[in-house]
Amino acid sequence: MAPRTGSTRRTFLKQAAAAGIFAPAIANWTLAAPPSGKVRHASFGANGMAGADLRAITSHPNVELVAVAEVDLSRAVDLRQQFPNCKVYQDWREMLDKEEKNLDCVNVSTPDHMHAPQGMASMNRGLHVYGQKPLTHDIYESRRLAEVAAEKKLVTQMGIQIHSSNQYRTAVHLIQSGAIGPVHTVHTWSDKKWGDPTPRPDRMDAVPESLDWDKWLGVCAMRPFIGGGYYHPGNWRKRLDFGTGTFGDMGCHILDPVCKALALTAPTAVKSIGSRPTEHNWGNDVIVEFHFPKTEFSAPEGIKLTWYDGDQKPSAEALAKLEGANPPGQGSLFVGSKGAMLLPHIAMPTLYPADSFNDVEYPQLEPVNHWHSFIDAVRGEGKTSAHFGYAGPLTEWVLLGGIATHFPEQTLEWNAAEMKVINLREPNRYIRKAYRNGWEVEGLSS
Repeated sequence: MAPRTGSTRRTFLKQAAAAGIFAPAIANWTLAAPPSGKVRHASFGANGMAGADLRAITSHPNVELVAVAEVDLSRAVDLRQQFPNCKVYQDWREMLDKEEKNLDCVNVSTPDHMHAPQGMASMNRGLHVYGQKPLTHDIYESRRLAEVAAEKKLVTQMGIQIHSSNQYRTAVHLIQSGAIGPVHTVHTWSDKKWGDPTPRPDRMDAVPESLDWDKWLGVCAMRPFIGGGYYHPGNWRKRLDFGTGTFGDMGCHILDPVCKALALTAPTAVKSIGSRPTEHNWGNDVIVEFHFPKTEFSAPEGIKLTWYDGDQKPSAEALAKLEGANPPGQGSLFVGSKGAMLLPHIAMPTLYPADSFNDVEYPQLEPVNHWHSFIDAVRGEGKTSAHFGYAGPLTEWVLLGGIATHFPEQTLEWNAAEMKVINLREPNRYIRKAYRNGWEVEGLSS
């Protein structure tokens, strides 16, 4: 790997400073106290999903952006121009240490492996947290974030923004009002392919001058940097240590209205069919079957829920309920005793057979801004609907589906109270990972 010389690093920092980006060593001015009534906010991440979250959160009239942590300074250029008074740190731990008294809340919009460390470290300081989906990389982390958020009575919200959309809320209303009767089966799918069947390249590339690779890795073990977009900025989703595959990426979105509408608790069993992960990467074209116990909106026998991704789709028999309509690339099909409901990601639900539901009235719902409701709750005005008490359990069983893909054709019997697979020992090693030395976080590492 080409060395990163001190002179090259200094050259980049000079260029960054000229462009209006400030690394911690030179971002040392004092920010004035925010105007009265302003919520003082910081972001983990400056671009990509973090940029989208920042634009949405700061569109609230009562938000003051104080600081941002971004390991790749080149991705903070636009942000620094938009928010000239915002401090930019390359080390998120330093940002929290220096700014915690200047903050009320944060958004965590980084790769999945850093969601829990950054979210927990913020909550340990009493900060309210908007955390991107999936809430965490591992099941244990989701459980702990939900517990600590409740213990500290913090305002939280997971970034499943479609949760607040009229489309998903309408679907929840239709199911819970009994439009299609008690539900016994759900098919849900995404045609995305956040997997990679190829071996990890055996090479060591030069780290970009703007990127602190050690801090990007964070709690994960050190390894050589591979360029060409292999990890950064987006393909980390395909890598076992950093992302959670298609299921983790899209499952928390698409399965959210299923969970909400049916009031799902934890599954009792899960089984994967199809490809499994490689040594380093998630697989594609996976089918995962869950069984959930009965709820007030389900059939007495409970609910069979099947997830499909990549090229996998529900059977022709199941799709026949759509009466010839083409299924969307992503969505869910609920099957009840009186009919079926198709919920695309993202569009209004449709009920089948169509002739039976001509007179069904859809509710007239007031719009809800998912990000603004978080800020409003921080200000003591209302509550969030995708708080960690809801999002944590949802994330847990989505991540359990990912674990199941390591053991295709084997039924994993799940005991949520004990947080373990009770009929097989090997899957339990994926429930919690050890953090790299020097990256321990109180509440997660002890």
